Amino acid sequence: MKLIFAIVQDQDSNRLSDALTDANFRATKLASTGGFLKAGNTTFIIGVEDEQVEATLEIIKNNCKAREQIMSPAASLGVTVDTYVPYPIEVQVGGATVFVMPVDQFQQF
Repeated sequence: MKLIFAIVQDQDSNRLSDALTDANFRATKLASTGGFLKAGNTTFIIGVEDEQVEATLEIIKNNCKAREQIMSPAASLGVTVDTYVPYPIEVQVGGATVFVMPVDQFQQF
């Protein structure tokens, strides 16, 4: 048995949740926040049998696409506001960060 942690952007969360449900996978959703852009994320916790890992990863891959987004960087505390001109930058958002870990024991009460 494996435990899959999938961290996805909020924009992909509902689509992934629906796809997992349609494929009869049960998942727990947790609200989380990313460190780099401080944007909202959703962390899915999914327990699957070893032979279901690839199918689960394929669902995640198909429903969580990376995309480009334009954003203005926040002013640095060390820079005075009247000399700082924030230029928009393009950053990659979306996609999924996935961890697959072995499960030694599973209990359900």
